[in-house]
Amino acid sequence: MAERILVVDDEAQITRVLRASLSAQRYDVRTANDPEEALRVIQEWQPDLIITDLMMPGMTGIDLCRTVRRASRTPILVLSVRDQERSKVEALDAGADDYVTKPFSIQELLARVRAHLRRTPERPGEAPIEIGDFVVDPAAHTVTICGRIVHLTPKEFELLLHLARNAGKVLTHRALLTAVWGAQSAQQPEYLRVFIGQLRKKLQGERRREYIQTEPWVGYRFLPEGSPD
Repeated sequence: MAERILVVDDEAQITRVLRASLSAQRYDVRTANDPEEALRVIQEWQPDLIITDLMMPGMTGIDLCRTVRRASRTPILVLSVRDQERSKVEALDAGADDYVTKPFSIQELLARVRAHLRRTPERPGEAPIEIGDFVVDPAAHTVTICGRIVHLTPKEFELLLHLARNAGKVLTHRALLTAVWGAQSAQQPEYLRVFIGQLRKKLQGERRREYIQTEPWVGYRFLPEGSPD
């Protein structure tokens, strides 16, 4: 069955180009002119990926990200003419998984689409990673900490899984960005600041332990048994 992609943009030219390009790659594509219409489509159609503009009349793309993320883990890729770091961070904080600036290369966009739909890189037969306080199950896409289930978005899960596979090692910013978002995102450090922050909040729980250690100017280290906050 073809993977479903919903494109949300009030620019007819953008939706036409994306529909044609994505359909040519054999994706099942639907479009919406605004977030309100998009939410109706999401409810009845359940896409595998959402591509949305930020600036639209009425409800914005940021509002759409927040609304979708409250009920779904569907990957969200934002398209925007805004190239400022502040705009990117706002979108990622709202629940977006990726951010592409207009004008964009169709080939780059298709690469990012494939990366998001591929989800976590598969390792056939990989058993759950039981390490320290954690059980990370790559096949089931589940995480438990000391028996507590933690709900993560797809990108949060990919990031934690890569950290868990390399527990105790210092992973550079570039290595993490390339492994989780692809080589085209190696120069997007704001992605890590946002997603590491989100992971830390979700992982701490009542124990208030720090599981992800910052190595200044270098990257991050995963400590599966944690350290006091």
